[in-house]
Amino acid sequence: MTDLGATFDAHVKAEFQDLDLEATMATMTSEPYVHHVPTITGGNGTDGVREFYAHHFIGQWPDDTETRQISRTVGENQVVDELMMTFTHDREVEIMLPGIPPTGRRITIPVVVVVGFENGKVHHEHIYWDQASVLAQAGLLDPGALPVTGSEQAESLVDRGLPKNRLLGADA
Repeated sequence: MTDLGATFDAHVKAEFQDLDLEATMATMTSEPYVHHVPTITGGNGTDGVREFYAHHFIGQWPDDTETRQISRTVGENQVVDELMMTFTHDREVEIMLPGIPPTGRRITIPVVVVVGFENGKVHHEHIYWDQASVLAQAGLLDPGALPVTGSEQAESLVDRGLPKNRLLGADA
């Protein structure tokens, strides 16, 4: 039986560390798809995913991009990773801030990746994050005027001592 977690780890390493399109694609089925839900970016089928990775994803992230795993759930044909992603918005990040010039601001955001597998290879990725929090941290949305949080959203995942119910005005 294939270790799905190890396969996905190899996929992420090829994307973010090795910057290796061929190694990334080798972890995937012959007809994969990738879908970044908040911005509706990604690709369908081998050609679409290859084009997306080659021109819009691999090597496009700021040099200081870091991901930290918070939790992982492994099922029979699925891996769900809860991650903390941090980067400096020093270039256009088409995945999260398409069309937005660099702001120089630090972005820290929780990300959830739902990875479906077929025959031990990545068939699909559904990637979720709070776009309002990204926009607030980039200085494009006023979090004081809306029920939106910034980096404290991510920080509250790892620091249990942070106040809860900030938006409700109570500390539970």
